[in-house]
Amino acid sequence: MPHIDTVPLESLAQSSLRSLVDQARDLKVPDALFFQIMAHAPGYSEALFDALYRSHVDGNVDHKLKEIIRVRLARQAQDPYFSNLRSQAARDLGLTEDRIDAGCGDFEKDKQFTKAEKWALKYSQIMYTEPNTVFVEFYDEGKKHYSEAEIMELGAFIAFHYGMQVFMRTLHAFPLQDEDGNLLTPAESEIHFGK
Repeated sequence: MPHIDTVPLESLAQSSLRSLVDQARDLKVPDALFFQIMAHAPGYSEALFDALYRSHVDGNVDHKLKEIIRVRLARQAQDPYFSNLRSQAARDLGLTEDRIDAGCGDFEKDKQFTKAEKWALKYSQIMYTEPNTVFVEFYDEGKKHYSEAEIMELGAFIAFHYGMQVFMRTLHAFPLQDEDGNLLTPAESEIHFGK
């Protein structure tokens, strides 16, 4: 069970958050639990979801790569909530769990990733673990693969998502659906994902 009481989903149906819950249901990141927790501060909930959604879905950086980075960051943050959610859009584009695991592992030696993807994955790895290594030379290498706008897109995505994942970890939250889309109660979810 999350450390913060959840607002009943029925209450959200009568609020401005309803359309956001429906939008999130299509992508599957985040799930309704995010809104049930954040509904205590509706304005923040709307702003946070807008930033989560736009940074994940919009922009010019490949959505599948962003999904790998998102899961990688969630695992790095040890967040069971976001690390167990998967983007339906990325799955529909062919992203597999094996590729996610490869991106969360020793990606630098993995031949399935391009130099551009390896740079982006490295960026997500070192932004928080080795920020003193992100110098002009690192960005110069990134500019061989990405425009400056895409580098800003990646940087903002990494910073925002990692922060949200650390926050959700502190709340002790778990997804409300299993990997097959079956609904779980919070207690069932904690047992299922807390293994």
